[in-house]
Amino acid sequence: MSTLARYFQFDELKTNHRTEFIAGLTTFVSMAYILFVNPSVLGAAGMDKGAVFTATGVAAAVATIFMGLVARYPIAIAPGLGVNAFFAYSVVIGMKVPWQTAMAGVLVAALIFLVLTFFKVREAIINLIPQDLKVAIASGIGLFIAFIGLADAGLIVANDATMVSLGHLSSGTSLLSIFGIIVTLVLISRRVPAAIFIGMILTAIVGILTGLIDLPSSIVSTVPSLAPTFGESIKHIGDINSFQLATVVLTFLIVTFFDTAGTMIGLATQAGFMKDGEMPRAGKALMADAVGMTVGAVIGTSPTSAYVESSAGIAVGGRSGMTSVWTGILFLLALFFSPLLGVVTSQVTAPALIVVGILMAENLRHIKWDDFAIAAPAFLIVIGMPLTYSISDGIALGFIVYPITMLATKRGKSVHPMMWALAIIFLVYLFIVAH
Repeated sequence: MSTLARYFQFDELKTNHRTEFIAGLTTFVSMAYILFVNPSVLGAAGMDKGAVFTATGVAAAVATIFMGLVARYPIAIAPGLGVNAFFAYSVVIGMKVPWQTAMAGVLVAALIFLVLTFFKVREAIINLIPQDLKVAIASGIGLFIAFIGLADAGLIVANDATMVSLGHLSSGTSLLSIFGIIVTLVLISRRVPAAIFIGMILTAIVGILTGLIDLPSSIVSTVPSLAPTFGESIKHIGDINSFQLATVVLTFLIVTFFDTAGTMIGLATQAGFMKDGEMPRAGKALMADAVGMTVGAVIGTSPTSAYVESSAGIAVGGRSGMTSVWTGILFLLALFFSPLLGVVTSQVTAPALIVVGILMAENLRHIKWDDFAIAAPAFLIVIGMPLTYSISDGIALGFIVYPITMLATKRGKSVHPMMWALAIIFLVYLFIVAH
């Protein structure tokens, strides 16, 4: 037995090198889109897209490899969707804060993160969350990523009259996604190993053969320089000197804290890592996120977060930190082979997201639906995530209601004081976001 296999406990986790590599590759392919989406979003704020591309890959690699080597979980980390939009459109464009100052706000939030994580404050908060709410978080994430997948596939679209409606199923891209969904569902139903990854490969091949996906014009490209963004957050840290900017830092802190915490709980539940309602080595896993956020702020990207797409790698058998190590390595390699990633379109990844959403929704059966005081906040978490398009907003709705319903049923004393504190914090958070 190799040293790596012993360190990552392959025997105990019933995995092997081949499975861990396939899982790491599957997770990477499922979330590689962030390499292109993040520069586009932050580019709207005036940041250099090339530098953001490189910063995105480096931050993801550092945090994910740290997660694999130190926390030994198959959970990948990269700059988060949603919080990058808040950075660009709300802070920089909306509040007219220079992107350099906004990035300094990310760095301040990251440093606070490091302190909270070092003193195990984040870990304590995660462990005191009631089990039913943890299960609701896992289920809600499943619905959320399935919703993302359906939208990416073009199966659901925005509608001014009904908010959402069925998309144009006759379009070529939608038909490609439908093909991928059917193939993946069949493979999983037949219990074919690596069914999700195989489904993505077949979908990409069909897309190329039908002309819906363009072949890349080149294979290797130079890595864009970090010079335009590197160190700007440090230079402008003194600009965080107003109540408005303090609010920005607080929002970065809250959104990233609960996006990551919620995602980790959901993934740990899916993979069977939870023990007596707690996540082993949670402190080390959270430290990976804090390290990634700090590195990202220094080199030039928005806050990092654990990625729900890690569930795709877990679904194909990834169980150890080696999955994350491979994903991190692939992020570094991707910086040299960026043209090839153009083949992995949203139509290719959409089937994986939808199928993983189905798998994660299984957790719904563990919620005590016959106890309304628990069912109500759990339901709000589950339905809130896809409808607000935010993991943290969904968690906020449930956490605010939970102590209220428990108090109404004369069980207020069983609610941990921290849950009351979180309810108040989330009320303030939602007020800030809404205004």
